[in-house]
Amino acid sequence: MQPRNMSMSGVVDLAAVKAAQEAKAKAEQARAQAAREGGTGAISPADLVIDVDEAGFERDVLQRSAEVPVVIDFWAEWCQPCKQLSPVLERLAVEYNGRFLLAKIDVDANQMLMQQFGIQGIPAVFAVVAGQALPLFQGAAGEAQIRQTLDQLVQVAEQRFGLTGLAVDPEAEPGGAAQPAPERPAGPYDALLEAAVQALDSGDLSGAVQAYKNVLSEDPGNEEAKLGLAQAELLQRVQGVDPQQVRRDAADKPADVQAQIAAADLDLVGGHVEDAFGRLIETVGRTVGDDRDTVRMRLLELFEVVGPEDPRVIAARRALARALF
Repeated sequence: MQPRNMSMSGVVDLAAVKAAQEAKAKAEQARAQAAREGGTGAISPADLVIDVDEAGFERDVLQRSAEVPVVIDFWAEWCQPCKQLSPVLERLAVEYNGRFLLAKIDVDANQMLMQQFGIQGIPAVFAVVAGQALPLFQGAAGEAQIRQTLDQLVQVAEQRFGLTGLAVDPEAEPGGAAQPAPERPAGPYDALLEAAVQALDSGDLSGAVQAYKNVLSEDPGNEEAKLGLAQAELLQRVQGVDPQQVRRDAADKPADVQAQIAAADLDLVGGHVEDAFGRLIETVGRTVGDDRDTVRMRLLELFEVVGPEDPRVIAARRALARALF
């Protein structure tokens, strides 16, 4: 398993574009192999709920997340709330008919996964989409809340990643192969995007930034390029800085706009999403004129890194509006 392939804290990983492509390629290879072996192309409803351990995490979660959102239910036998939540999730997995896959992870038997996801208590529910992790909720939740969260997850997976889910055949034998998702036709900027990913992977941040800008100059609405550029620029800004000095400066100079912006960048890279957003929103509230606009623009850039549909971004946008008006 390669933890760098996703963000354990809900932030889009700085190499997430590369990870998603790798996961997609592996998933397509698996589907092609199943087709060669005469698979029916559809799965049984029973296969929508799977038990996952550390050894199979990359195959069963990361690779599968390139074709369908994978919802992870962290549970334990001794956890009474888990015994109430898990059956609801299992029933909804079947009801949603392939729009997401439910992976159940026993935290007692998989302590490393629990630590990597930063689980503080169970039940805890995450999703992995195209190799990227997103926290959904922790603790007991009502079915109405769960449905709303799943609907949002499915919508994001379809709109941002083109994941239309799995084909489910009620009469299919358990263990059947998943139906291949419709292949995305090659786009005119695929070569440039691949060059950007390779530059990111090799540490050539300037090259990655320029490659993404080249795409956006021709196609300003290209979501993959916008996300990649925001990630590459963030990593470029924090490269080589002294984290302790940055945090000292931010603590000693609360009115210093650049000190607060630099600290917010570090917060986000470290996975402290709410801290990064909160720091900049507070700074917006105590600044005016050009300083305020500078902070606001950086905050909007960080929103792009996390993703506009993330609930923390939505909440932060509301807080920003209150600070501005």
